[in-house]
Amino acid sequence: MNKNVIIEDLGLKDYKETWDYQEKLFQSILDIKIKNRRAEAGLETPNYFLLVEHPHVYTLGKSGDLSNLLVNEEQLKDKGATFYKINRGGDITYHGPGQIVGYPILDLDNFFTDIHKYLRFLEEVIILTLADYGIKAERSEGETGVWIDVGTPFARKICAMGVRASRWVTMHGFALNVNADLGYFDNIIPCGIRGKAVTSLNVELGKPEVSMDEVQQKILKHFKELFEVEFVKQKTTV
Repeated sequence: MNKNVIIEDLGLKDYKETWDYQEKLFQSILDIKIKNRRAEAGLETPNYFLLVEHPHVYTLGKSGDLSNLLVNEEQLKDKGATFYKINRGGDITYHGPGQIVGYPILDLDNFFTDIHKYLRFLEEVIILTLADYGIKAERSEGETGVWIDVGTPFARKICAMGVRASRWVTMHGFALNVNADLGYFDNIIPCGIRGKAVTSLNVELGKPEVSMDEVQQKILKHFKELFEVEFVKQKTTV
């Protein structure tokens, strides 16, 4: 089992371009697994973890409801945002500057073949990261992602999650609001959940800005410990 994970920091990158790159890596792992099954080749499958910020974009999961997007094509253009219907689970969400988006493209055969455990681990990475800042974050029963003040009238989501898996290979992932412009969430019903707010780390800390690099390093530290991996840095090719 290969426990090495190739880390790529893509910086600020167009959503569609990044999605295409994810698909390329995802398919390359599937191809190896198919070859191993057919020819018993015993080839090692790689694992990747992409970190990125996107320009303003709304994405709708395969089971999502388009009516949760509250603006039309012209209004999207006015807001400098794009929209994509994509192949992950979950409903609609927003990505934009000031948000750390993580796309682990892992062969879970290298770790554990349990998609629910995988999602709980991803949530735990974010919960531990927020705990480093003195914020008590948690899961909300029946709702994916990471929340603050669950079970109160002030419940608010700080991190959205949605993944796709095939033959135990994962793609898509999480989006943690660090210095996000929360006004962009007003244009959607986030994750299809009415009546609950969205927040950002800088808002919770009462700061104008939080170091994105610092948060990213904390995410990587907890990911490494939870998944028991070794990181390999690779020059970005996308």
